[in-house]
Amino acid sequence: MSTPQKILILRFSSMGDIILATPLLRVLHSRFPSSKIDFVVRKEYAELIRNNKNLNQIFEFDATNGFSGLRKLKTNLRAEHYDLVIDIHNSLRSRYLRWMMKAREVVVISKRLFARTMLVGYKKNFYRSTISIADRYIETMQAYGLKNDDKGLELSISDRTRLNTFSTLKNLGIQQSGTLIGFCPAAKHATKCWPQERFTELGVKLSADANTQILLFGGPDDKEKCMAIAHAINSVRGEGVVTDLSGELSLLESAVAMEACSLIVTNDTGLMHIACAMKKKVIAIFGPTVGEFGFFPVGTDSVVVERNGLYCRPCSHIGLNMCPERHFRCMNEIQVEDVIRSIRTITTQPELH
Repeated sequence: MSTPQKILILRFSSMGDIILATPLLRVLHSRFPSSKIDFVVRKEYAELIRNNKNLNQIFEFDATNGFSGLRKLKTNLRAEHYDLVIDIHNSLRSRYLRWMMKAREVVVISKRLFARTMLVGYKKNFYRSTISIADRYIETMQAYGLKNDDKGLELSISDRTRLNTFSTLKNLGIQQSGTLIGFCPAAKHATKCWPQERFTELGVKLSADANTQILLFGGPDDKEKCMAIAHAINSVRGEGVVTDLSGELSLLESAVAMEACSLIVTNDTGLMHIACAMKKKVIAIFGPTVGEFGFFPVGTDSVVVERNGLYCRPCSHIGLNMCPERHFRCMNEIQVEDVIRSIRTITTQPELH
């Protein structure tokens, strides 16, 4: 098999998927150090790989431009004359691009659609093993001799981003000399969210130590939930114990702030993968999703807290807006004490009250 000189990777979204692709970029560059490696990504996630040293060029797709934007992108990509296209998205958009570029070689990820459909729809498990999405991306290139280097996920962060974040944290009165614990209490889909009141109760218990502060991470859409949690904990422990960072930081600035934390407690969401990329200890709370789908924490000390044995789980591979069974047992039956026990297994957190 000849060495490709120009390689294009297609993965438009979402946050976690882009971060999970970083091991592929690293081992691909290591295998073909003289090759040009480019990446197609949606504009809102481009910052996650913009400074990645394993890439030569990033093509940012603005989804608001619709099909006309996709056609323009196709024209630009065809002009590059790629030898190899790696489609690790396999969506309608990525299929259109790969079909129209006429590359010499095209490889496409196996989404294991049959196994996923059987597990979600009929609760029949045909997965032969539990493999991370990061490994599945690399698996797509196994014919080219790629293997995972087991160095985990990564994010390339500029000195300017770090300085801006440190300045923001200082202005907010966050004392990095104490213990910082991060919470990621939101998610795109409601069924992926551990109940808000449980995060509040957990925060009250974890902040019993006077030297412990809690940082809340999320996007602009998560502001209402994060503000409510911060207010509830601060009303018990005192103002300043919790700082709500939701909507205040970019994705990479959130990564820098997480780096200052000793622990991240998170739902199954993109911020979980940012925490993993920063090599933080992670407590991940899984409700409707399961490890077979491949989106569990990778490359860091972690514990997945989940309610096994439910007849209705998993009900979706990405989460839903409401529980199909109306009981939401997968999240409601995960107690605060379950999370605290998990924290004790991977951290030296002081005695919890």
